[in-house]
Amino acid sequence: MTTYEDPASHGGPPTRAYAGVGEDLTATVERVRGSVEGVIEGKPEVVRLALTVLLAEGHLLIEDVPGVGKTMLAKALARSIDCSVRRIQFTPDLLPSDITGVSIWDQQRRDFEFKPGAIFAQIVIGDEINRASPKTQSALLESMEERQVTIDGQTYELPSPFMVVATQNPVEMEGTYPLPEAQRDRFMARVSVGYPSVEAELRMLDVHGGVSPLEDLQPVAHAHEIVKLIEAVRGVHVAEPVRRYAVELVAATRTHPDLRLGASPRATLHLLRAAKASAALAGREYALPDDVQALTVAVLAHRLLPTAQAQLNRRTAEQVVLEILQHTPVPTAQAPAPQNGFGGLGRSVPAYPQQPPRSL
Repeated sequence: MTTYEDPASHGGPPTRAYAGVGEDLTATVERVRGSVEGVIEGKPEVVRLALTVLLAEGHLLIEDVPGVGKTMLAKALARSIDCSVRRIQFTPDLLPSDITGVSIWDQQRRDFEFKPGAIFAQIVIGDEINRASPKTQSALLESMEERQVTIDGQTYELPSPFMVVATQNPVEMEGTYPLPEAQRDRFMARVSVGYPSVEAELRMLDVHGGVSPLEDLQPVAHAHEIVKLIEAVRGVHVAEPVRRYAVELVAATRTHPDLRLGASPRATLHLLRAAKASAALAGREYALPDDVQALTVAVLAHRLLPTAQAQLNRRTAEQVVLEILQHTPVPTAQAPAPQNGFGGLGRSVPAYPQQPPRSL
């Protein structure tokens, strides 16, 4: 077992040597991925998206019917990393102060003392977030965007890394409130777990039949490692044609006739960050148009609002995004070599594939 040392104890960086951040990224991500996939059977693409959002400094919204493993996925990801974890069960009577904290009068000190809420953790699990009132849901807005909480005029910084993994049931189910547009826009990506295959469900019966695998799940990565990996992902090179491609995809949602609300500039930023994290997970120091394409539906669809006519025609936001992907030309220019590649490895950046628009 790897031994980790807190750098705060001696004022320096972690004692673990990073021979190469690129190699360390691959090794650390594989450990976390293997740990989570040992709990979530047959859903590797869902686990990969969760890791992509984590390294891209985003927040993840998991939406699906009850019983498919939404909360278990969030818990498995949180327990696989040695960091602080808090779980919030959203209910109609939950108050905003239960999330952010509250100032209480201390009679001995004759002053107000701040009691931190559940949001003061590195990974926050918001279970069934759409069962709370919109007022309570809005308590997350500042913390998710600015990574801070303001109470009674005093601002408190949140720890790093910081990620909110929220689950919600479909809006059509009893006792749910739809998330406000501002709240949905702060989630980098939305994913549906879906029902497992027959083989995966059989394996689940063998593994989960006696005891929950979460009980034996041990951390396989330190919070300091995740911070290092996040910093490395920031250095992934994105060529100007790829950036322009992401902007064109998002801009197309604002003029599409089937949408009454398109994606925001924040969505463009989230799409770019997610593409950089996806490239890093693939072992590349540069992002490709394929990275953008693969994440466009997950990053954009939950932010869009179809028109009334589109809803009557049973057109979903996902279908509109796929149509936009099909009709937006894929860039074919050559990406210039960055001066400092991902992880500082200094390798040149090859041309990304010259390909026609993907057929969807």
